[in-house]
Amino acid sequence: MKNTMIKSCLAGLLAVSVAGNVMAQDEPKAKSLEQLLEMVKQGKVLESKEHRQREAEFRQAKSDQQAKLAEAKRIKAAEERRSAQLEAKYEEQERTVQEKRATLQQRLGSLDELFGHLTSQAGDTREVLKNSIVSAQPGLNSRHEFLDVLIEKMNSATQIPELEEIEQLWYEMQREIVESGKVVAFTAPVLKNDGEKAQETVVRIGNYNLVNEAGDYLYITEKGEIAELGRQPQGYQGGAAALASSTDGYTRVGIDPTGAKGGSFLSAIINMPKFSERLHQGGYIGYAIMGLGAFALLLALFRFLVLFATSGKVTAQIKSQKANPNNPLGRVMKVAEDNPGIDTESLELKLEEAILKERPAIESGLNLLKVIYMIAPLMGLLGTVGGMIQTFQAITIYGTGDPSTMAEGISSALVTTMQGLCVAIPTMLLYTLVSGRSKRVLHVLDEQSAGIIARNSERK
Repeated sequence: MKNTMIKSCLAGLLAVSVAGNVMAQDEPKAKSLEQLLEMVKQGKVLESKEHRQREAEFRQAKSDQQAKLAEAKRIKAAEERRSAQLEAKYEEQERTVQEKRATLQQRLGSLDELFGHLTSQAGDTREVLKNSIVSAQPGLNSRHEFLDVLIEKMNSATQIPELEEIEQLWYEMQREIVESGKVVAFTAPVLKNDGEKAQETVVRIGNYNLVNEAGDYLYITEKGEIAELGRQPQGYQGGAAALASSTDGYTRVGIDPTGAKGGSFLSAIINMPKFSERLHQGGYIGYAIMGLGAFALLLALFRFLVLFATSGKVTAQIKSQKANPNNPLGRVMKVAEDNPGIDTESLELKLEEAILKERPAIESGLNLLKVIYMIAPLMGLLGTVGGMIQTFQAITIYGTGDPSTMAEGISSALVTTMQGLCVAIPTMLLYTLVSGRSKRVLHVLDEQSAGIIARNSERK
């Protein structure tokens, strides 16, 4: 039993040794219990050596860490002493700076107030020069740069502007006034509406507008480039072109005095709709009114030409004693010739019947023209009412924050009323003209038929 216990212990030691240390495949294997016991003993000796070596390394690392900690504490103490010294020095220098500033303010005296005014004026002048179209001219586009240095000096506590810089500020202010009264031509790149740049001759009209040789108005972009307006003011390009091509004397040209880059006046002219655009603002009702007006014009011209030709034939028939059936009077006279022995009352009835037959052809189209000039204003009023409804609906949604938008909507709504009146008035005049011509023909028929009846009564 004692041997069995020994074997069990050895087996347990063997299991622990195998679990704790993974042995290589080429490690020798024990052939007996004595060899196994010896191998376990040697393993314990090796592990003890490794433990002692690791403990020595840990002690050395701990010693190094303590040395570094001591060095860090020493450096911290030294830096704290240095920080205290720097703070004391900073406070001393701050007191010195305050004393120097007080001395500077005392010596400046009234110059301090003067520098304040100069700073304000320099800032205003800088903005004026930046936004001025005079700066678009080559050689004058960098004249505001010195003002940045001047303003910095006047705002600094350690620098004082020189007299030459102040004199240059006065000079640039005077030069801007002088340049605003000149008309100057120069060559510069112009940004076209298609995105391309082209070298063109640009004419600067004082400090108001820029134009080119084609009479197109130009403007300055936010990047400082010269660009062509996307839409030109109608009726002013001829004067601009004449100015660009003139060499001396006076030239009439339209300028915008409300802004250096083209202000509200030029914008209002540019945004003003053209005649064709006004027509399109009427919408479908406007198109219907214009179509109705075109139809009335063609109908009136056609009827006038027909009546003019008929009137000529009737006039020729009056001079002829033989009835010609190619005109109304000839056909009326043909009735009298076909009934030579009829009594007067019967002849009168037959002639009236013949005239009544001719009347529809002579008065053809008159009622239609009359209807057109009566309903055209009503259609215009219908379009205006519809446009006003849309405008007030937009006001309900977006409010009245922008009066120009509301005014534009009302203006567009009134376009159909204008279109209706523009159709009704000429149509009324054409109706009067065509009606007068038709009445003249009918009057001749009545007059000639009365003459025929009178001659027939005399023969009876």
